[in-house]
Amino acid sequence: MTRILCFAGSARRASLNRKLARVAAHAARSAGGDVTLIDLADYPMPLYHGDVEIEAGIPSQARDLADLVRSHSGLLIVSPENNVSVSALLKNTIDWISRIKDAPAFSGKVAALLSASPGPFGGLRGLYHLRAILNSLGVEVLAQQFVLPRANAAFDAEGRLADPQQAEQVQRLAARLVDVVARLGEARG
Repeated sequence: MTRILCFAGSARRASLNRKLARVAAHAARSAGGDVTLIDLADYPMPLYHGDVEIEAGIPSQARDLADLVRSHSGLLIVSPENNVSVSALLKNTIDWISRIKDAPAFSGKVAALLSASPGPFGGLRGLYHLRAILNSLGVEVLAQQFVLPRANAAFDAEGRLADPQQAEQVQRLAARLVDVVARLGEARG
């Protein structure tokens, strides 16, 4: 089965991106993926600093998360946009994991990107930076992506997307990720 790791780049309890991550994880499961949905709040790490790395090494939480990334072939990443870029939490997480040189976690993975924002752009501008970061680490990022503008009014009481067209777009993106990861697995296997 195709293993997909899903997470949001926000740890806020009421995060719109965490809500969208749950929707995306459900969509990937319904497309046949074996999905692990995690919360980055469960992997607290200090702000990346080279001197901290030299003195204390790579945090165990970064190593644990890197192990999770390695054990999944696909990534569903739902990223908020902060100052027209990725969130500090997501960037810091990626920075720490990428410092593990003896067993790179990201290389060879396939990712699908999503974003939610109460603003009119839906977090689109931050996904450009995330795509560039992931590409530089050897991640193949799907061309398709999903952004959810005005996300503060987009979810129903059960946490589902209220607009059926938006829900279908997430479903198609998740299914595409599962399909691409499965095909690459067959080609590599």
